[in-house]
Amino acid sequence: MRLDKLLANMGYGTRKEVKQLLKQKGVTVDGGVVKDASMHVNPDIQEVSVFGERVEYTEFIYLMMNKPPGVISATEDHIDKTVIDLLDPLAQHFKPFPVGRLDKDTEGLLLITNDGQLAHNLLSPKKHVPKTYYAKINGEVTESDIEAFKQGVELDDGYVTKPGELVILRSGPSSEIELTIQEGKFHQVKRMFESVEKTVTYLKRLSMGSLKLDEQLNLGDYRELTEEELNTLKNK
Repeated sequence: MRLDKLLANMGYGTRKEVKQLLKQKGVTVDGGVVKDASMHVNPDIQEVSVFGERVEYTEFIYLMMNKPPGVISATEDHIDKTVIDLLDPLAQHFKPFPVGRLDKDTEGLLLITNDGQLAHNLLSPKKHVPKTYYAKINGEVTESDIEAFKQGVELDDGYVTKPGELVILRSGPSSEIELTIQEGKFHQVKRMFESVEKTVTYLKRLSMGSLKLDEQLNLGDYRELTEEELNTLKNK
């Protein structure tokens, strides 16, 4: 890879700005000062440094975010703030995107990456990746709802969902539940409860496949996936 491309990809500026770094003798390869922007380097075996700081080359970025309400799951929007707007400039430089989407008013686990293959594997209907949600429901959730969800319910457009696993945490005029589904239809959780004449008043995604929301993350915060989390997710 060309040296200027490597440094630009890692957020050290535009190609023009990188050339300025080279002119300032700020870039070394294996300890030697380099001035040629077109020099080819192998970041896996060569040590590239900028003003003494080693450049850790990564092609992909994998972030777990605790998505806050009021923010949309998109890369850009002319009206609303997006989850990408919440990232720092270096993370944005990788041009990541949310894997799937959470509704604007929904909170919780959102994976953000620029790894298209992993995103495809997690979103493909053929992969049957489970997603678990916690919800507050206006209405009494009962055993009959558990059975209905287990069989699959008919949504307002006639689509019959795949079986969902409904767990009642608290039942009453206002109920609390956890629901695991393997699909991601538009507003699916809300529409499933509408099909049994109940309303979702609060929704939070807890997990996606093997990836579980880090409860230490405040709303709007994010962190890189651990090596273990990433390996488990890829091998799922």
